[in-house]
Amino acid sequence: MSQAEVDDTLKRIQEHKGVQGSLIINNDGIPIRSSLDSSLTQQYAALIKSLSDKARSAIRDIDPTNELVFFRMRTKKHEILVAPEKEYTMIVLQATDVS
Repeated sequence: MSQAEVDDTLKRIQEHKGVQGSLIINNDGIPIRSSLDSSLTQQYAALIKSLSDKARSAIRDIDPTNELVFFRMRTKKHEILVAPEKEYTMIVLQATDVS
C-alpha cells in the first residue's frame, strides 16, 4: 500500500461519524501514525499491543489453524476497533453514543 493510499484511508476513517482518533503501530508497539496526542498515543499503543498479542495467542491455542483478524471492545465512553496485520496494527477509537 502506498503512502498516498494510507493517507486516503486514514482520512476516510477520520471522517466517519463518531471517530475520535486512529493510530497505526508496528509489531513492536511503536506508533507509526496517530491522530491522538502523544501521551494517549503511547498509552494506547502499549496497552492494545499487549492485548492484541494475548488475543492472538488465545485464538491460536484454541485452534492452531485459525488467526485473529479483527476485534472490537466497547466501553461506556468508547469503542476500540483493532485490526492486527502482519507488519502493523490499526486502532480506531470512536464514541459509543453516536446517533
